[in-house]
Amino acid sequence: MTRESFIVGLDIGTTKVCALVGVPGPHGVDIIGIGTAPSRGIRRGMVVNIEATVDAIRKAVAEAERMAGCEIRSAVVGIAGAHIQSFNSNGVVALKSGEVTEGDIARVIDAAKALAIPNDRRVIHVLPQEYILDGQDGIKDPRGMSGVRLEVKVHIVTGAITATQNLVKCVYKAGLEVEDIVLQQLASSEAALTQEEKELGVVLVDIGGGTTDIAVFHKGSIKHTSVIPFAGDHITQDIAFGLRTPIEEAERIKCRYGCALQAMVPPEETFEVPPVGEGQRPRVVSRQLLAEIIEPRVEEILRMVGEEINRTGYMKFVPAGVVLTGGTAAMEGIIDMASDIFDLPVRRGYPRGVGGLVDIVQNPQYATAVGLVIYGSRAERGRTFRVREEGSRFRQRLKEFLKDVFSS
Repeated sequence: MTRESFIVGLDIGTTKVCALVGVPGPHGVDIIGIGTAPSRGIRRGMVVNIEATVDAIRKAVAEAERMAGCEIRSAVVGIAGAHIQSFNSNGVVALKSGEVTEGDIARVIDAAKALAIPNDRRVIHVLPQEYILDGQDGIKDPRGMSGVRLEVKVHIVTGAITATQNLVKCVYKAGLEVEDIVLQQLASSEAALTQEEKELGVVLVDIGGGTTDIAVFHKGSIKHTSVIPFAGDHITQDIAFGLRTPIEEAERIKCRYGCALQAMVPPEETFEVPPVGEGQRPRVVSRQLLAEIIEPRVEEILRMVGEEINRTGYMKFVPAGVVLTGGTAAMEGIIDMASDIFDLPVRRGYPRGVGGLVDIVQNPQYATAVGLVIYGSRAERGRTFRVREEGSRFRQRLKEFLKDVFSS
């Protein structure tokens, strides 16, 4: 198999870096290699320590290379963080030939992007929601159709230039090329949502380590994205403070014993808590006490998500409910709590649509990484021509960014 056949997704998160290697297969793409490493150089989705981030990327990639038996040269990289901002826009053009061509599509998308964007920000995605041809709406792909006036509604995602440059610089320092940069909740939606859910209306909530990322879909397209700067790390810090234990132990306790609802925990269940200092004995603590610490923070995060969805007015357009992804989504009791708060159907978003090492990646924490591989696979096959076009333009901008960074 040639090197070009491999598709690599690189999820650089606040708590971990995950590298997945995929190849074309009967399911669309088969996962053949997985590598993870603790992440200590990222806070709220943004690089705060380049060397630590580079080291984590190298370790995750090396592990994935050993498992897949290949050499990784490039990757599709996920991006998130509080610096991400998005909004909806629209553009209109007159058709020159009376028939919609790809050139017309490019022109109308450029018209939708012709907005005053601050100099410290750059466009990451321009995601078409629908095309309108001579008043006929709901068109997904107008190529070849006849008309005189073409309009497009798009969702534009922007990120801070410096945050993007730092992320790309870390990937390059780790010895990899950046094939494309993809918004993390968009990548997660590729792996965790069905097309039926997107058509009917659904909310994806990716609860990561540093941020909680939201994406609203309706009528098959993305309508809204936003970021909440509270997530799993805040739960871990609450546990470390409440139980007086190191952060690393608090994370382990959260993953192994955590529950979002105190009422679901039997009163007799206990576990040991390692002390902070040396010379002290571990303490035996009730799981109910742990749930008492976790429950308020999880409720706060979910209510903030609900307030954000209500603010945008999309709550009544998501009858398919809410899909939770990210490591925190695996916590016991969170589905029950979310169902009560949102008053909608809620499920965990397990990665789907891939073959290979399915038993390993069948966890909400791998949704973004699997989605990056799927996203890269579809772009390579030209299935989403607009995504590929935007990706190539973005790669050109990345090269310009790096030229400026390394020449300064």
